[in-house]
Amino acid sequence: MKYQTRKKAIILLADGTIFHGKSVGNKDGSAVGEVCFNTGMTGYQEIFTDPSYFGQLMVTTNAHIGNYGVNEEENESYQPMISGLICKNFSYNYSRPAADNSLEEFLNKNDLFAISDVDTRALVTYIREHGAMNAIISTDVDNISGLKEELAKVPDMNGLELASKVSAKEPYFYGNENASYKIAALDIGIKKNILRNFDERDAYVKVFPYNATYEEMSSWNPDGYFLSNGPGDPKPLSEAIELTKIILENDQPLFGICLGHQVIALANGISTYKMHHGHRGINHPVKNLLTGKGEITSQNHGFSVDEKETAAHFDFEITHICLNDNTIGGMRMKNKNCFSVQYHPEASPGPHDAAYLFDEFMDRIKGAKA
Repeated sequence: MKYQTRKKAIILLADGTIFHGKSVGNKDGSAVGEVCFNTGMTGYQEIFTDPSYFGQLMVTTNAHIGNYGVNEEENESYQPMISGLICKNFSYNYSRPAADNSLEEFLNKNDLFAISDVDTRALVTYIREHGAMNAIISTDVDNISGLKEELAKVPDMNGLELASKVSAKEPYFYGNENASYKIAALDIGIKKNILRNFDERDAYVKVFPYNATYEEMSSWNPDGYFLSNGPGDPKPLSEAIELTKIILENDQPLFGICLGHQVIALANGISTYKMHHGHRGINHPVKNLLTGKGEITSQNHGFSVDEKETAAHFDFEITHICLNDNTIGGMRMKNKNCFSVQYHPEASPGPHDAAYLFDEFMDRIKGAKA
């Protein structure tokens, strides 16, 4: 590849701090969102298309991004969900035979602005010390005052409802309609691989929009209910919280992942809070308190369930702990057929440390059906 002069670009953080880089593909552009980082060494396409990242500027800590291209089958949703990409070294060429295209073409096709040549170690260190905050990336490097005005208009992630931005507009089906079991899934940002895991376990899934009612979901007569992952603050999700309360009142099998895990807590009067800089990566250690075993997990969340309130709640048992900071990794209800985890068992970084959670949900469904 011959040398290409690229446009200068900057990252302007909400507190006024500036980091420098260059535009990927020599493009003009800007993008805004909450800046966060992911420590995964692989899986950038899964990250970019994960609905849980909607509205965020992604900093990748791995030094090389784009070196193995993209493959259409590895998308977790119908389009990229991040607001923009920040990386160190961007690879315009790729070497994986299974790739459909280059990452550059993927970004161009989806009109996604990206910058590279950034000191990502310094930027990540800054986020870890000062917390996740809104930012703008832009090639308009001489218009700092204008960029600050544009950045000031971006809403804070705390209190922001984003599930409606990524949820399906209409119900749809996934899997084999002749499967033995039926699962009603609430889409508040669901990943495709979650649906694949249910399909592999002889379950037919009907996916409902974020604001579906219990009457709409129960009319399909499902054997169990699932609350998906997703972006934003869980507290504004009043419809999902009310739905969860009714499912629990009827004591039907219920499983929640990530945002769904937080919704279950809120439905039981347990608070959630915005984390300092969140958990995002594929190497987060979790301890299963029921078995004593450790799990290597994929995590992606900026909010967490209150530890003290959960421990004090008579109906709840904490089942998993995130070992990096002792936040809650999982919980279950003592008096209801319900459990949830804060991490992503479908991502399989262990590679299969957490796959048993899908099996546990199916066992609960089978038991309830029997």
